[in-house]
Amino acid sequence: MEFKTPQINLYVENLEVSREFYERLGFKLTFTAEIGGKAVHHEFLLDGFNLGIALKESVRDVHGITPGKNSGCEIVLWTEDTDSAVQFLLENGATLLSKPHHFLDDRLRSAWVQDPDGNPIQIVCKRG
Repeated sequence: MEFKTPQINLYVENLEVSREFYERLGFKLTFTAEIGGKAVHHEFLLDGFNLGIALKESVRDVHGITPGKNSGCEIVLWTEDTDSAVQFLLENGATLLSKPHHFLDDRLRSAWVQDPDGNPIQIVCKRG
């Protein structure tokens, strides 16, 4: 048995709002699934990382799964400047969860935001 091409799927309320949000971060749309002519799932790629977003209603209707609020995982995005990246995200629909701060003996600078559906995203950069 071999597993390959891992991907994280996020369940969202508004597919287009989430699509636009992740595209502004540089994710490139690679696939769209439609049911009855309506987009219900998008897949993206950023620097080798696969991300899917799927409508919560579609997951319920098609698969019988009732997604809940998930705070047990996060997307991590490395950048050259945490503060500038957080400002960009806030200007493009994210909500601040944790202000930029140094940690790990000041080797890293990190902050957390959440996407339009409340999924946490860590923004982190190496210092010096």
